[in-house]
Amino acid sequence: MTEAEFQIINKQGLHARPATALVTLASKFNSNIFLSRGEKRINAKSILGILVLAAEKGATLKVQADGEDEEEAVKAIVELAKNKFGMTEE
Repeated sequence: MTEAEFQIINKQGLHARPATALVTLASKFNSNIFLSRGEKRINAKSILGILVLAAEKGATLKVQADGEDEEEAVKAIVELAKNKFGMTEE
């Protein structure tokens, strides 16, 4: 199992559009990928699960992956978060 933490830096947090980008990326990997915040742990390939986390700007999330491409998956998700999930903000 590979894991890492990252912080949400988007002004509006992890809302539908960045959550969709995260699910799209996570779905490209064969590994099981989970996100957690506090006691909540969800499947990173589930848009509804991600939205349930209600991760606002400044929230810290943990990504965990288990499987053949776990290291690549964690690295890619952390990088996506650093790049504001591909969102441009005004």
